[in-house]
Amino acid sequence: MQARSSEGRKDLRYPSAPEPLAVAVYDNHAHLEITDGIEPLSLGEQLDRAQAVGIAGVVQASGDIESSRWAVDAAASDRRVLAAVAIHPNDAPAYAAEGRLGEAIAVIDELAAHPRTRAIGETGLDYFRTDEPRRPAQHESFEAHIALAKKHGIAMQIHDRDAHDDVLETLRRVGAPERTVFHCFSGDEAMARIAADAGYHLSFAGNVTFKNAQSLRDALKVTPLDRILVETDAPFLTPVPLRGRPNAPYLVPITVRFMAAELGMDVDELCAQLAANTLAVYGAFD
Repeated sequence: MQARSSEGRKDLRYPSAPEPLAVAVYDNHAHLEITDGIEPLSLGEQLDRAQAVGIAGVVQASGDIESSRWAVDAAASDRRVLAAVAIHPNDAPAYAAEGRLGEAIAVIDELAAHPRTRAIGETGLDYFRTDEPRRPAQHESFEAHIALAKKHGIAMQIHDRDAHDDVLETLRRVGAPERTVFHCFSGDEAMARIAADAGYHLSFAGNVTFKNAQSLRDALKVTPLDRILVETDAPFLTPVPLRGRPNAPYLVPITVRFMAAELGMDVDELCAQLAANTLAVYGAFD
């Protein structure tokens, strides 16, 4: 496939690698098919850089048919990758308008059967980019993806933007998959308590380090340790002090160390917990 490019960055140089983690962790959610930086990195280069700083593997997330196929191919070609496949909530209305949403979901169903596909994602609701007349397609797609995660017995990664109440209501009404992850958790402390009580995992990205993200830090502190995951959402949400630079899995150590400081934990202890949580959700990488 032809990779997409991110835009609007001030400094397109990839940052220097941080100090390696002593205990390996995993990037729970990245988009490595999206090229970025002055010198874009290949899949192998991304994974090698990540491995060199203690990132043992990456869950490659998807948003349309093309990126879902890319994810499965990447996971099949390198044991450091697992695939998550889905139609993104912001893409669902376009498929629906073309009369192709059912066809697209059927493709995701087929890709979900691959042994290296370990999640349906990212799916959910996004009221920030989708106006009310187009939201029924998002709801239809979300519920269909929930059904696929249950059918295949794999995890589900949720994209939730400005739609907290409706996402939680949908999960309660139709029943969440056994392993449900709020990718790039964007709620507050109260929502974190609700999600954790329901047995969901909360995945924190580089934006937990942002100055204006106190609500995310409050949410992190009330989330049970066995429900916390870490991710990059690369190439987006690069952590402070590198905000605005291209993001990549090899920068996970910055976010992990920040999270450990917020939680008052030893970094190695947090890493061991994050790794165990990731493997519990997605299974072994090798």
